[in-house]
Amino acid sequence: MADLVLKMSISIDGFVAAARPDSDWMFRGSTPDSAAWVRDVLAGAGTHVVGRRLFETWIGLWPTSESPMAAPINDAPKVVVTRQADFDLAGLSAGISPSSGPASWAETRVVTELGEIERLKAEPGDYLLAQGGVSFARSLIAAGLVDEYRFAVLPVVLGSGEALFAGLPGELDLQLVSSTVFAGGAMGNVYRP
Repeated sequence: MADLVLKMSISIDGFVAAARPDSDWMFRGSTPDSAAWVRDVLAGAGTHVVGRRLFETWIGLWPTSESPMAAPINDAPKVVVTRQADFDLAGLSAGISPSSGPASWAETRVVTELGEIERLKAEPGDYLLAQGGVSFARSLIAAGLVDEYRFAVLPVVLGSGEALFAGLPGELDLQLVSSTVFAGGAMGNVYRP
């Protein structure tokens, strides 16, 4: 059975999205060692499970990107989670072919109910890596689907924004599994319920 790992960038005051639309805060303190940690998290995934909005951003970026982060994202199977019954995967992936980008994008699976993630977890393979917006992440947490949290804790205080754990129906006890301090002051923290 594969674990569902939720990876998020988070400020030291617990926000995963700033009150302002710019997300440049996520790159403050980035150093080669922190980038390597993120690449390793991406590369270890058997499948990338992403929210619809992030998927729509990614499909326009990663298939032709030269970034070192592109290969682990492009090479792994992808699952997009959306509540939109009329989500047009074919339209989004129409321009992607083996000659213009990885075929794995056109082969993305679409999931419209969180219960389907339990079935994905039952399939053999490496961990499922969930990434996306705060509402997507909160829905996974509230449904009890997250087996591990991998946070890139950034050395920034946002003061306001979207807190990952806001609105949970109850308390959530987590055990720190590992913590890595990077040269720029960021930390890679891994927690399990």
